[in-house]
Amino acid sequence: MIKQMYYITTGNPQKMLKSILWTLSANVINMLPFGSLLLVVSTIYAYYSGEQESLNIQYLWYAWGSMVFFLALVFVCELMAYRSVYRGAYESSAEGRIELAEHIRKLPLGFIMSKSSGELGHTMMNDFTQLENAMTKNITQIISGIMISILTFIGLIFLDWRMAVAMFAGFPVTVLILWGISSLERKIGISHARAKIIQSNALQEYLYGLKVIKAHSLSGENFKSLKRAFYRYMKESIKLEGVLGPFFLVAIAFMKMGLPLMTIVGVYFILGGEITVPLFMMFLLIGARVFDPLSAAIISLPTFKYDALAGERIVNLLEQPVMKGDKEPPKNHDIRFENVTFAYNKNIVLNNVSVRMNEGELTAVVGPSGSGKSTLLRLIARFYDPQKGQVLFGGVDERGLNPEKLMKKISVVFQDVYLFQDTIGNNIRYGREEATQVEVEAVAKEACCHDFIMKLPKGYDTLVGEGGSTLSGGERQRISIARAMLKNAPVVLLDEATSSLDPENEVEVQKAINRLIKGRTVIMIAHRLKTVVNANNIIVLDKGKVVEQGKHEELIAMGGLYNKLWDLQSRTIGWKIATKP
Repeated sequence: MIKQMYYITTGNPQKMLKSILWTLSANVINMLPFGSLLLVVSTIYAYYSGEQESLNIQYLWYAWGSMVFFLALVFVCELMAYRSVYRGAYESSAEGRIELAEHIRKLPLGFIMSKSSGELGHTMMNDFTQLENAMTKNITQIISGIMISILTFIGLIFLDWRMAVAMFAGFPVTVLILWGISSLERKIGISHARAKIIQSNALQEYLYGLKVIKAHSLSGENFKSLKRAFYRYMKESIKLEGVLGPFFLVAIAFMKMGLPLMTIVGVYFILGGEITVPLFMMFLLIGARVFDPLSAAIISLPTFKYDALAGERIVNLLEQPVMKGDKEPPKNHDIRFENVTFAYNKNIVLNNVSVRMNEGELTAVVGPSGSGKSTLLRLIARFYDPQKGQVLFGGVDERGLNPEKLMKKISVVFQDVYLFQDTIGNNIRYGREEATQVEVEAVAKEACCHDFIMKLPKGYDTLVGEGGSTLSGGERQRISIARAMLKNAPVVLLDEATSSLDPENEVEVQKAINRLIKGRTVIMIAHRLKTVVNANNIIVLDKGKVVEQGKHEELIAMGGLYNKLWDLQSRTIGWKIATKP
């Protein structure tokens, strides 16, 4: 129970203390009117049994006044409990989502890439929604039900311990049943949660691949992985309810057996003259009331434990170690790889690579597909840390540098540009959030995108679709270059920025790139070798190793892989020109 409480509150159980205290107070005060009712019953019974000659009206007024007071007090406590519970739960959930998003941003990219976007999205949204449900309904209900039962049992012992024991006689059996099924409950809960995530991933994949599905005349019924995911979730849901539900109903039945047992024992004691009728009536009244919150607590328990699994996933994610480092990046911006080896899941991509990229120079990285070019850039940007060797930034191992401050020194222009669902102006401002409109327009002009932006309906205030879907590839690329210009970082990484563009857009993007790289340390990946002929140094990768490096003319003279790639591209271009109509 304590561990589940820890997970539900994402490691901060003190957040719920105030809510629990108010709810507990409301439930305890809710029991007090029964004392007033007992006074009424005792007074009336004493008159009709002949113990008193007249009905004590004063006692009845006292009882009525105390009941009104207790009801008003219950209203105040319930109101405070309601506000505290719901406000605390939703504030905690909102703060938790922000904290988790910030934590994910600081995690190594390798860990993030090992998780599907559907799984991370499910944790961020659905798991926190489950915690909201647990904090607003389950936690307070369970704790209040248990505490009221314990307090009631202790109070009744002082009146008649035999009747109290009879009332709670079924409770040990109930606890035994709940304890016995806890491991099965966890196993089924984990399996159900996994099925839910798989279903979410399959649906996301289906929606993302809808164009392919339509192109190949597929339909939802024929998309087997989605269908299997839905059926698996259905089966796990039935198992969750069908297997566990009867156990909890039996546990409640055993618990409530205490009431008829107490009634039998009470009648026996009355007949033997061991207890009075008013005392027996009080036990009946309390017995009829005390099992309701306890039953509600038992019914809430499986949901509470299932929601705790969501909290466990969140806590596990929050406990993932972030990229470490606290040193300031040096003012020198040369980059050096020393015997660097890196692998994705034991698949070696870079093998004992040692290269140098000098400050203020253009270094090009070329090679066949899968040779490790993009991985080289990702290691420079510290999206990953190498398994062997070290990447030095200004002569300092990047693993010792503060990741946030390192990234302020680096601008990256990716091959696949992602734009946020926001205005074009704000998308450019991601390079520097405090930039003025004048500065945004200035870099847009430098990046050759000001003209097409002004032709849009609202100019820089035009909203772009998710991922920039309402813009062409060339337009998205130029906006990303404007973003990099605004950031004004001394190191620029270009990941095949022109490889998938048409000739017209390529010319505009190349102009923008030429302006971006002036006076900066630039590492550029290129498939089209004509774009790197003027590079200060060209690194040729093949199968994760550096096979050649030098200037264009030197590499051509070597007659190696670079010369082969150059000849291949030259012949292809020559063939295209020769066959033009």
